[in-house]
Amino acid sequence: MNAPLRLLDWPAAADDAGGTGLWDAIALARAVKGTANAEFAVSGVEIDSRDVQPGDLFFALKGETTDGHRFIDMAMEKGASAVVVDRECDAPHLRVSDTTEALQRLGAAARERTRARIVGVTGSVGKTGVKEAIFAALDRSSRGRAHRSVKSYNNHVGVPLSLARMPARSRYGVLEMGMNHAGEIAALTRQVRPHVAVVTTIAPAHIEMLGSLEAIADAKAEIFEGLEQGGVAIIPADSPFFERLRDAALRCGAQVVSFGSAFHADVRLLDVVAGMDGGSLVTVDMRDRRLCYTVAMPGDHWVTNSLAVMATVRAVGADLGAAGLALAEMAGLAGRGARIEIPAAGGMALLIDESYNANPASMVATLAQLGRESATRRIAVLGAMKELGSHAPAYHAGLAAPLREAGVNYAILVGDEMAALAGELGKPAADALGKATPFDHCETVAKAVDALRAFGLEGGDAVLVKGSNSVGLARLVATLAGKED
Repeated sequence: MNAPLRLLDWPAAADDAGGTGLWDAIALARAVKGTANAEFAVSGVEIDSRDVQPGDLFFALKGETTDGHRFIDMAMEKGASAVVVDRECDAPHLRVSDTTEALQRLGAAARERTRARIVGVTGSVGKTGVKEAIFAALDRSSRGRAHRSVKSYNNHVGVPLSLARMPARSRYGVLEMGMNHAGEIAALTRQVRPHVAVVTTIAPAHIEMLGSLEAIADAKAEIFEGLEQGGVAIIPADSPFFERLRDAALRCGAQVVSFGSAFHADVRLLDVVAGMDGGSLVTVDMRDRRLCYTVAMPGDHWVTNSLAVMATVRAVGADLGAAGLALAEMAGLAGRGARIEIPAAGGMALLIDESYNANPASMVATLAQLGRESATRRIAVLGAMKELGSHAPAYHAGLAAPLREAGVNYAILVGDEMAALAGELGKPAADALGKATPFDHCETVAKAVDALRAFGLEGGDAVLVKGSNSVGLARLVATLAGKED
């Protein structure tokens, strides 16, 4: 091999020759305190029979309305190596007294055996996107030896499942933690036991259950309670709850690293230059060095997200250069910023898919980005924001100003909660140009599709689709993208 090629070789690691299997029957039986009826090995762990892949271990969990034991045959037909059950069955299996408890035990065993540096991520807005960006950075840095929770597996089932899926050879693990009520993250973080805990931001998501932004901040700060000794808490310096988060982290013995534009931020934004493709060229100060890198994802919120990513990468001792490359290449996630070209009259239109989730802060951020899009017309399809309780009318009505500031040419509002915004847009008050924002208020997604078709998309249009997942705007996205079932 000549010298130039040798420069491209990855350095060998001590555990490169180790096995790549996930679990075998002996290790599984020990971990879940169950009995195996056969010898087997598994390469994955699954709880939904529809998603089973060849080699998976299928957990037959019992829910409020269904019992996973009913789907054992389906799981085996799809190639599962074994199943975890609470009764005898003909398939290769592990028998336990409680399958949900067994999943929690397997997650705990996976966390116990790993030598990976673990990152926990929570926040009111952006936690899934930040989790994915941190994973991309660490995966590139470690030659594919990073692990993460997929989708939004961030609750009492998703977290142990994500841990159970973590290969023993992983060098990094990135786990997302969510909550609806106080105390939930405290329970999850003690399972994850992160070395680094990231809080993206504090916003009025789930305020219906928690009552105030202060209570939301306290609930998110529970993530620090599970930090390993000497762990790092990464928190937003620009948040009005910075001191509250910092004090909570210090009480847990954490080293605090802040990110943002504030002068006191440890990872501080110095400069942003808009990129030709909608992304940003970012310069940051990390106290002892400055970094310049590109963020492919558009929007000011992604510039801020990138600061949290860089703070995390440095905290776990990974490669900042690899992180910069990962951020430069990262594409939008389905339901969370994916950008899709769709056919329209006279050309192509841009569809921005933000259909997975919505709260007041993320609505304002994405509408602001829509206003920056180079487009002939800007269309916003906005679904109701859930879990806002008595605050819902005010928060929905409050979107009128961001809509006008974004220069939206037509808005489709979906859901009962959007009546407050419809009322606000219907008032005589006009925007700075003396024009009201044309809109339609639709009860269902199907009617929203009809309204959009009646309006008629044209080449050069930009269409933002955003709402809480339960509204079902993903169906509208699928229809526009030609992917409906």
